[in-house]
Amino acid sequence: MARFSSLIGKRVQVNYRAGDILLSAVGALVADSGQSVYLEEHFVQRGNSKTLRTEIPYPCIVRLAEAAEAQAPNQANPRTTSPNRQTQTIPSAQS
Repeated sequence: MARFSSLIGKRVQVNYRAGDILLSAVGALVADSGQSVYLEEHFVQRGNSKTLRTEIPYPCIVRLAEAAEAQAPNQANPRTTSPNRQTQTIPSAQS
């Protein structure tokens, strides 16, 4: 059963393990196969539109939380951007 299917289409932050390293990824949750979650992030690099898709297996997930919507880089203002984003933590089972 897909644990995170209720978050599909929303922006999420995932903390996950790769060996002894704890990594973080942020993007739109585009799929949940029941064994892995898939994040997708769109960005522009040197004028070209790029898509980065990441597969993260369930056993590697430490924490998955819904994240606040990202602002466009040209609209971000450090004086008005709050450093304390509110996220909702979704517990995950460790295998």
